[in-house]
Amino acid sequence: MSERSDYSGPRFEPAKRSAGALLSGALSALIIVVAMLVVMWVVEGVDFVLNGTLDQFGILGWDPEGLVGILFAPFLHGGFGHLMANSLPLLVLGFLAGLRDVRKFLWASLIIILIGGLGTWLTSPAVYTVGASGLVFGYFGYIMARGVFDRRLLDIVIAVGVGIAYYGILAGLLPNQPGISWQGHLFGLIGGVVAGWLLRRKKSDIPAY
Repeated sequence: MSERSDYSGPRFEPAKRSAGALLSGALSALIIVVAMLVVMWVVEGVDFVLNGTLDQFGILGWDPEGLVGILFAPFLHGGFGHLMANSLPLLVLGFLAGLRDVRKFLWASLIIILIGGLGTWLTSPAVYTVGASGLVFGYFGYIMARGVFDRRLLDIVIAVGVGIAYYGILAGLLPNQPGISWQGHLFGLIGGVVAGWLLRRKKSDIPAY
């Protein structure tokens, strides 16, 4: 007597679904980061035409009116050279940060912007701070923290690769570079680590098999 089997599909279907979800997430992450960069370049073009008028919407330390810059500062830059310096690392690190879970990436971006911006506002002198470097440092910190807290193989591999490729940016945390906001870098990095902790994979999300 033969036994009836309910199996009707390939045994590796879950793996295929995971691969499909990863590819879909990668495309979504790329689209979001490219869209962010497009906005930054358009804004900088407008700011160029207006002779830098938009920079007044940056973060102004200890000025209540400067708090609005927490949301706007990442999209403003002190010229095209400043923007070009931030564009490639933002593209790479933003893409890798959003690779596996776009929803968490969006939350992480918001956490980085808020913590990085508020920390900058509290510790900076009364000058305008603008630029996406806080996001760059934040994504770096988020990727590192995700590898530690989530402990998925893919996250660990990405964290190791990013650490090797971008460890040099940590020099930007030193307060010895005129015209560079080490406060924005430091608190952006802290925001990324906090985001990695808050958005870490809970035990209930880990399969039992």
